[in-house]
Amino acid sequence: MSHADPRDELVEHLPAMRAFAISLTRNGSVADDMVQDTLVKAWTNIDKFQAGTNMRAWLFTILRNTYYSARRKSKREVSDVDGVLTEKIAEKPAHDGHMQMTDFRKALAQLKDEQREALLLVGASGFSYEEAAQMCGVAVGTIKSRTNRARARLAELMGHGENESLEMTDDATMSVISASKTSSF
Repeated sequence: MSHADPRDELVEHLPAMRAFAISLTRNGSVADDMVQDTLVKAWTNIDKFQAGTNMRAWLFTILRNTYYSARRKSKREVSDVDGVLTEKIAEKPAHDGHMQMTDFRKALAQLKDEQREALLLVGASGFSYEEAAQMCGVAVGTIKSRTNRARARLAELMGHGENESLEMTDDATMSVISASKTSSF
């Protein structure tokens, strides 16, 4: 039976295409998606169909190729339903770090000289409180106090709450404002 427009013939082959898709996928909803993809491809490429040839064979070829393309693609994909893997490989945009570093530098510049010095020695440079105290010629308690006050003021200037997570991209910056480095007197 020959039609003037080959698109008119597409509907006739839907039941056979769905049965073939189910035999390939063993899943009704996946099969329906594949049939739909096949119809879209056939519709958009109908100019490539040669009138007078076997429409059913042409559609089944598209369906089969769609199935195998999807299988090849799925072998390269990793299932990550919870997003755990994505979080591990995701990278923060560089501009976030630059903007936060600019904010950090501005806030750091607003600290009192003694506080900034103590914070940079203990936090950024990694010196112990005792070493920093010796370098500054003050008591260990004074360095601890300056460092603690500097961290609190820095967090305030940057608008960070007490329990808010800090997402700086620079480890040195993190160590400067991280309260975990402070120990009790």
